[in-house]
Parts: sequence; structure tokens; C-alpha cells
Amino acid sequence: MLEVLRRVIQEVNGARTLDAALSTMVRRIRKAMQTDVCSFYLYDKELESLVLMETIGLRTQAVGRVVLPLGEGLVGLVAKRSEPLNLEDAQTHPQFRYFEATGEERYSSFLGVPIIHQRHMLGVLVVQQAEKRRYDDEDEAFLVTMAAQLAGVLAHALATGNLLRPALAGGQAMFKGVAASPGMAMGEAVVITPPADLNSVPDLIPRDQDYEVARLKEAIGKTRNEIRAAAERLASRISAQELALFDVYQQMLGEAALADEVEKRIREGQWAPGALADVVRRHVQYLERVDDNYLRERAADIRDLGRRVLAHLQEDTPSTPETYPDNAILVGDEISVAMLGEVPREKLKGLVSVRGSSTSHVAIVARAMGIPTVLGMMDLPLPRLGGAPVVLDGHRGRLFVRPAPELTARYESLIAEEEALSELLEHEQDLPSATPDGHTMPLMVNTGLAVDATALLKSRIGGVGLYRTEVPFMITERFPGEKEQTKLYREQLEGFAPLPVVMRTLDIGGDKDLPYFPIEEANPFLGWRGMRVTLDHPEVLMVQLRAMLKASIDLDNLYVLFPMITNVEEVDEALRLLDRAILELGEEGITVVRPKVGVMIEVPATIYQMDALAKRVDFFSVGSNDLTQYLLAVDRNNPRVSSLYDALHPALLGALLELANDATRLDKPISLCGELAGDPAGALLLMAMGFTSLSMNAPSLPKVRAAIRRVPFSDAEQLLKEVMELDTPAQVHTHLEGRMDEWQLSHLMPPRD
Repeated sequence: MLEVLRRVIQEVNGARTLDAALSTMVRRIRKAMQTDVCSFYLYDKELESLVLMETIGLRTQAVGRVVLPLGEGLVGLVAKRSEPLNLEDAQTHPQFRYFEATGEERYSSFLGVPIIHQRHMLGVLVVQQAEKRRYDDEDEAFLVTMAAQLAGVLAHALATGNLLRPALAGGQAMFKGVAASPGMAMGEAVVITPPADLNSVPDLIPRDQDYEVARLKEAIGKTRNEIRAAAERLASRISAQELALFDVYQQMLGEAALADEVEKRIREGQWAPGALADVVRRHVQYLERVDDNYLRERAADIRDLGRRVLAHLQEDTPSTPETYPDNAILVGDEISVAMLGEVPREKLKGLVSVRGSSTSHVAIVARAMGIPTVLGMMDLPLPRLGGAPVVLDGHRGRLFVRPAPELTARYESLIAEEEALSELLEHEQDLPSATPDGHTMPLMVNTGLAVDATALLKSRIGGVGLYRTEVPFMITERFPGEKEQTKLYREQLEGFAPLPVVMRTLDIGGDKDLPYFPIEEANPFLGWRGMRVTLDHPEVLMVQLRAMLKASIDLDNLYVLFPMITNVEEVDEALRLLDRAILELGEEGITVVRPKVGVMIEVPATIYQMDALAKRVDFFSVGSNDLTQYLLAVDRNNPRVSSLYDALHPALLGALLELANDATRLDKPISLCGELAGDPAGALLLMAMGFTSLSMNAPSLPKVRAAIRRVPFSDAEQLLKEVMELDTPAQVHTHLEGRMDEWQLSHLMPPRD
């Protein structure tokens, strides 16, 4: 049965259209299970009904005409309960409903299983038999597995409009990902294909096969010349053994087998890039499975050659369009900052990516630029999305493809309201961040990019609560030297002087990789990241500390922050390196003042080491994003579980209150620099807890300031008291929304469902 299952899944996934996939699936399942009928019902959420979409065994005229409300009939019961139903004599079941159009009066047995994708009901898969038959456990397991596999195919089809819900005009579909940058946008999807990505080449039928073959040969020739030139440039700088790799490349390109195989695929109806990608992937998969070490190493060579040839093929097929619509929503497998820079800013309205995370470089840039962004849409297929009208909701991580007129009108209204609010709040951005009853709540900003407008921000903030020093590391091809870093840090410190600037030492690992310093780990968030990396590489940390100290001369507004601290030994070692840097600079005749030092509280273990840490540092900074992730055991960048990631979870609020109380007891300043600080209601809770400052991305400042200026500190304290008595995140959200409504501040909150 496993072999049958594998073959059916392979055929379904290889189908050119969804109709073909459904037709293949029902026929193959009927044959594999040796049953009389196999049918697929699609769930229409708007009507809360199931529609017969494909069948083999029932009358074909029933397709599209049989509609069952949720809970009605056996199929409706399967959908409502979200569990399989296995009946030997279906017609005796009290829920049985007969449709004359189907001809199913002939069938006695019934097995139905739900099709569910990311907790959302998509449909029901049914098999039936004329004679009474109790489908056994193996049959049921087979059908459940098929339904699970079909869920991803259906999600693709609904997102792209390849499957139109019969009752919905225009086939509107909603897809979910990870909310990476807030805001809303409407526009046209512009699909970006990354250059030379063998896994992101769409299937296209060539108009001229001879032209495609000529393109292939030209690209191979250019690649050979490129490799020859590279070998000549490096001949005097690398060993003969390393130089031999270039000979291997030339030999591979010179072999007719590879080119002949690609040409054969072109003649079979595939364009040159797609044919090349198919052939290279097949060779790589084969070589990676063999036992011979030498041959396994050649897999990497084949992959690299394939990318090089593909890059030349794509010269005539640019990965980015030459012109963009006025309302471009950039959609790609993995959008880079370089791709972002190719779109005129006034035309770029939003970003959507299949890969990526809320802390990736492009997400950081998008937030700084105020561009609504949703990442991690893993099941979103790209080739058929180009030009589709879309609505992007960066608050809730949603993309609506081919939206219905009602939804379009709703978002037009929401976007207009958000723009009007921004204009309304602009006039008070230079006013103090203080409550009506006189409590001052300093607001800081998170920086790290050239796009951050220092001159505009300076009069509106209490300083920089987090300068991400890793950003300059991420946009270079090597570790920046001491002089380069000193220049960057000096610009930041001078730009905001005399305001304090908290500079976090290099924080890589997890989902933040450097292209020239990759960290390959099975579980990166629990692995080598933050201080664990830089303490293992003191040569990197020392250069950074020296650059920070030199940049701070005569300014004295530098605060140094150590990330990802787990125990006090790490702090002791980091402080030793800082003192050594000060001593070294003194020996060079450069006198610097020892800056104030803090640690990031983001690993749950540090919650219980506050007393020991307070003996060693001057301040605390809570990284609520990672603390939430670690406390709830939820990868915030995984769309399958991202709904469980909630910064207003009662457990997290309890931990934050405990941290604030400890900091007050220890007489140490404590700030928070996660996304929670940029949420107006969350900021009120943090203020009431006793946090001494809040640091956020610049676009969040106006709404947070507005909330603080309108809610008395005593009311915020009462709100905190009420919230701390609640049991679930849903209750916390509902209560906060209610109180913000009472204070007439609901317009500061993200749109509701």
C-alpha cells in the first residue's frame, strides 16, 4: 500500500492543472482501494457548505450541483466533526441524505475523511461500495494519508485561483504567513524569480525550440569562458590542487551528455531554463545518494555549474521586470534587499515571500521603510500569481488573491482610515511621551539601517534602544574591518548625540546568517547564536568592541548590550574582553571612557538570575520576541505554529511583570525592545509594569505615543491588574480591545476580523 500511496501522490503532484490532479486522484484511489466510488467535496467557508467537485462512480452531472450545508448528510457530518466516518450500511445512519442526481442509492458502505490544511477545513474525500463492506484500518489510514497530501495541493489551487469556489465570484482566496511588517496594501502581484535558483524555475512551453537550444549552447559557452577567466585570475593565488577543480568543471561542460540531455528535454516541450533545472536536479539527487565519496562531492560541482549556466540563460529573461505597476506587491520565493532596491519606492506597496522570517534582513528593512510585509507563505506557488489583484494585510499576516468587491471596499476604507490617522498624529510627534497624570514614558527607537532618518527622529525619541550592529555585517561579503565599523558606529553615535545609543554586539545565528559565515544546524534557535558565537570567536568581538569604543570618543553616549545571555560566566567573559579592549586602546594612546553595559533578557534562564546579573551590569534590555519564542516553545517564523506565538500570552505577561519588579528592586533600568513595545495596548501594560523605557521600530512611534498621552498612568495600572487575572491569550486580547474601545482608542489598534 505504501508503494501505491507514493505513486498516487507523485502523479497528483505532477499534474499540470488542479482538475487533472483531482481526476487522477479519485481514479487512482478507487483502483487502489478496489472500491466502486471515490468523490471529492470542496468546503465553501462563506456558505458553510460542501460542493461535489469530482467523482468517479457517481453520476458526473451531479458535479457542482450537489451542495451540503456543514453538518448535513454524512459528508457534512465528516466536515463538522473533522474526523473520519466509516459505515458498513450508510443508508441506515440517521444523518444519511439521498441526492437523486448522484445515483448513490446503489451504494451501502461509506468512508469519508476530512481534508484539513493548517487547521482550516478544505473538503472531504469519500469512498463508497455497493455491497456492505466495513473498510479496514489499512483502508482508513490510506485515505487519511491521501487527504493530508491533497491538503497542500488544494491550498495552492485556492491561493492562485486555479480552483474557483463555485459560490464565490472571482474565486477569492486567502493565504496566511508570518506578519513581518505592519500595514495594509492593495495592488498587483509582481512575481520575482531569483537569479540562478534551480528550485525556482517555472515550467514554460517554448515558442521556438531551436532558439531555446541555441540559448543553451551560448550559455554553456559563456560559462566555460567565465571559468577559464576565473582560473587564470586565481592561478597565482591558489594551490595546484585547488586549481584542478576548474579543470573538472571544464571537463563536465565539455562532456556532451549533460548538454544532450538538456536539449532532449527542450525537444520534449520544456524551455531551456526549466530543462536545465530538471536535468541538474536529477543528476544531483542521484549523486547525493551514492556511496562513493568522490561522486557525492561531484554533486555540488554539478549544482554549481547548473546555477552558472542558468544565470547566463536568465540574462535574456530578467528575474525582475523592466517596469513596475504603480501599486506593486512584490511576491517571490525569497526576496532579498537587493531585489527590494530595484523597485521604485513610490511604486512598492508591499512584500510577500514564500521563505523568510520576521527577523530576516528584508523584514528589518521593510519595517524601517514602513512597507507591509508577510513572509513564510510556504505553500504559495508563484508561477501563476503574476498580475493577479491582491490585498495584503501585514497586521495579521494575510494575502487575499483576487479579492471579492466587498473585501476590496472594506480594505480601501481601512487603508484610508490608517492614512488619515497618520496625518492626524503627525502634529504631536514632537510632544513629550507623558500620560495625562504626569508619568513620563521614554520612547526609544530600534535602528541599524541607513534608511533610518536620524534628523527627523532625534526630536521625537529618548534615544536608540537597540542598534543592530549585525545589519552592516549582513550586507557585506566579509567581516567589516575595525575602521569600517568605527565609521559606521561614529555616524550613529554622532547623529543621535547627546541621546543614549544602545549598541548590541553581533547577534547572528538562529535565522540570521551571514553569507560568508554560514551556520548550518538542525535546531539553530537552540544552537550557536548571539554571545555563544562571538565568545567562541573573540577576534570578531574584540574588533567590534574596539570600534565601538573608538567611535564613542568625546561623545560618551555609548551603551553596550550583550545578546543571548544564558549564564553569568558569559557576562564575565564578555566584560573581560571589553576591559581588555579599553586597555589595548590605552596602550595605543587612545583614552576612552568605559561605557555602561547591559544584557539582553531573552533566554528564560536569565529570569531567575537577575540578582547575579545585576552585580555585573548597569541595565537590562528584554528581547520580548525571543523570550516569547523560548517561553512558549514556538518558532515564530514557522507558519504552521505561528498562531501559537502570542506576546500577550498570560505566561509571558507574568514573566515580564516579574522582570520589571526585580529590576525595580535591584535599582536597575529595564527596557523592552521587542514587537510588544510597538503595540499601543502592549505599551500601556509595559508602562504599568514599571519598564523604564520602550524601544520600537520608527513607524510604531506615533500610535504608541498617542496611547500614552491619552491614558492616565492610574488607568494603565488598573488595566494591568485586570489583565493579570485572565487565563488565556484570547481573553487578554478581547479585554484590551474592550478597554481601548472605552477610551476611544480602538483606531490605534490593528484592524479586527
